Amino acid sequence: MKIVVLNGSPKGDLSATMQYIQYIQKKLPEHELKILNIAQQIKRLEENEEFFKETIENVKNSDGVIWGFPLYVMLVPSQYKRFIELITERNKEKAFKSKYTAVLTTSIHFYDHTAINYLNAICDDLEMKYVGFFSADMFDLMIRKQREQLILFAENFFYTIENNLPTSKQNLSLNYHKFEYKPSLDINDEEKIDSEDKKILIVSDSTNENTNLGKMIERLKFCFYGDIKVINIYDLEIKGGCLGCVQCGYDNKCVYEDKDEFTEFWNSLKSFDIIIFAGVIKDRYLSSRWKLVFDRSFFNGHIPTLRGKQFGFIITGPLGQIFNLKQILNAIPELQESNLVDIITDEYQDSSKIDSLLLNFAKRLVLFSKSCYIKPHTFLTEGGMKIFRDAVYGRMRFVFQADHRFYEENGYYDFPQDDERAKKMNDMLIPLTQNEKSRKNFYSMLTSQMIKPLQGIVADPNK
Repeated sequence: MKIVVLNGSPKGDLSATMQYIQYIQKKLPEHELKILNIAQQIKRLEENEEFFKETIENVKNSDGVIWGFPLYVMLVPSQYKRFIELITERNKEKAFKSKYTAVLTTSIHFYDHTAINYLNAICDDLEMKYVGFFSADMFDLMIRKQREQLILFAENFFYTIENNLPTSKQNLSLNYHKFEYKPSLDINDEEKIDSEDKKILIVSDSTNENTNLGKMIERLKFCFYGDIKVINIYDLEIKGGCLGCVQCGYDNKCVYEDKDEFTEFWNSLKSFDIIIFAGVIKDRYLSSRWKLVFDRSFFNGHIPTLRGKQFGFIITGPLGQIFNLKQILNAIPELQESNLVDIITDEYQDSSKIDSLLLNFAKRLVLFSKSCYIKPHTFLTEGGMKIFRDAVYGRMRFVFQADHRFYEENGYYDFPQDDERAKKMNDMLIPLTQNEKSRKNFYSMLTSQMIKPLQGIVADPNK
């Protein structure tokens, strides 16, 4: 069979992901795997119509498609995202329709599920026959068991194609509502929010005041006294997407640093107290321009550079239908150790409702900023940061030395084996569970004993 591999790595053939593809080719030589370096050649695909058509013809003439990519900031790289946008912008969905497809990605399993969910949904939207995914750790290929699993994955993919087996669809088509937001700019002076000394920034991929997003931005600005700074990310000079070169791992200096405006822009965010990101949904995410911004921010490695900020999002599009994107938007501020105040969308299809939501949004942004309120972490951060902690302390330290220095200085290496209090408690209590009689007594008292320290605080709240 002829399988087209759409390579989402900016590194092209030097991608770790493509080594997995090459291994499949070596082990199953009866099938032809043709690698197309999509992300590496995205500018040519955008600018050269014939080259783009040739790429689409390869897809059209194939028996199946593998989407192969390294994970970049909870999703596919921005260059790959742009290619996905081009498919619909140039009406080439038909070439993908009914093609059997699978996803192969490499990462350290940090939000690999959101990247996989995204591409699964894209495949469903393109009416492809999605067989499944293989999410590998970057170095899984070195482990015999994982190599065996990889080949089983590939054999199942080929078998499904050969036997024309049915596949399930996981995602319903998106329902876009035609709604024109008509904001009221009639706000009493008494209602307007005094931001006092709090600096507020809105970053958007569209500031056109004839669009819902542009109008929502204007309405939010009108809720405050004084000027609110707005930056359109299309106005920034950004030479290109993240290359995955990880040279920034040593000292947080990007290879683009002196070549475009991005580093200066991102560092400028630190001077603001309140940051609102605004964007239009494109396919199952925001625009590839927003993805470019998030990818390029990786010059900071795994360091939360926007700690303690108040965050919010203004979104145009069917966000309520894309739980995967909602999870990503919730995770972005959390991982920055900031506070997500709200996500306001135009889905309500009620202008007065959106007006009131934006006014309340403005009030809470300032209120929380004044009180320095930060919500407790959820699994989105707790789980993610433990992956980073272990990787930076261990096998990735030689690459991400700047991360290691930051983690060491800020107490991120909170390994449980170093918890002396827990050690003493376990040494004392575990023996009580070894004898059946004492174990019953132990567990009968456990509930009341577990909350005793908390009851002590409640009894004397002024401690």
